[in-house]
Amino acid sequence: MRLLLTESGLMAQYILKRLLYMIPTLFAISIVAFIIIDLPPGDFVDRMVSERRRNGETITEAEAQAIRENYGLDVPLPAQYVRWISNIVLRGDFGTSFRWNLPVNSLIWERLALTFLLSFSSLLFIWAVAIPIGTFSAIRKYSTGDYLATFIAFIGVAIPDFLIALVLLYVSFRFFGQSVGGLFSPDFVDAPWSLAKVVDLLGHLWIPMIVLAVGGTASLIRTLRANLLDELRRPYVTAARTRGLPEAWLLVKYPLRHALNPFVSSLNDVFVGLVSGATIVSVVLSLQTTGPLLLESLRSQDMYLAGSAILMLSVLAVIGTLFSDILLAWLDPRIRFR
Repeated sequence: MRLLLTESGLMAQYILKRLLYMIPTLFAISIVAFIIIDLPPGDFVDRMVSERRRNGETITEAEAQAIRENYGLDVPLPAQYVRWISNIVLRGDFGTSFRWNLPVNSLIWERLALTFLLSFSSLLFIWAVAIPIGTFSAIRKYSTGDYLATFIAFIGVAIPDFLIALVLLYVSFRFFGQSVGGLFSPDFVDAPWSLAKVVDLLGHLWIPMIVLAVGGTASLIRTLRANLLDELRRPYVTAARTRGLPEAWLLVKYPLRHALNPFVSSLNDVFVGLVSGATIVSVVLSLQTTGPLLLESLRSQDMYLAGSAILMLSVLAVIGTLFSDILLAWLDPRIRFR
């Protein structure tokens, strides 16, 4: 009992320390993101004025300056950042989108939830596929199934996600007469949330989930296969066999558990890749996630919307890394005590 309490206390301290590390990390990310968004010459008002003048409108410099003051762009960049981050920390206010003239909160939260749902479901799909196939490929080394799994893994690593999405779009339209774009049917895009909308979402979610998961699944199959092959040659496996342990129980209790350490430690990279890589796939498949919104805000230098989207995606990435580290600490007692 005392040992369990000690392990629980160590795990709680570990989680608390990692949560505290997240605060300066996210602050640093927000500063870098804000600076990078401002690097291109001009600002949102300059782009807006140029577009209106191309359309034949007459806007004087005084009018442009008044618009800039209205958006708060007439002050230096550090002052803009301090005001933006202070409103987030103190009031949860992410500012107003210049392009959409709407609160950033109303634009980003639903899309962020859909991004998390898509990334997390893709991660679960990767686990469900990579672990059994990687295990089978290792214990049936050089069999036909092993060669087939290795070949598919190489193909999955080599083909970009957006190319798979394009092929899927073509095949579904050409041979099945339906489009796979979007996460909702047209009737549910602007409809309020209901059970019918959730069911419709689940019916559309599996296609982008598979597209996003292909690369990560292929990579982790190869990782788990290599790790498990190395563990199966260890002396402790031979010793366990001599004690008469059933082969399936021996595999799960010892080599597979040890082989999962590098597998789990690489999950943070996979989750970060899912969150960041979903942008291109979302544009190709017209998904209602943060990707297309972030891309448009970066093109128009919509400071508050772009900065908030990057910050929220960074939060998801940091949470994914924390989840991976906690899972690794739970899996390997040596990490807990260190």
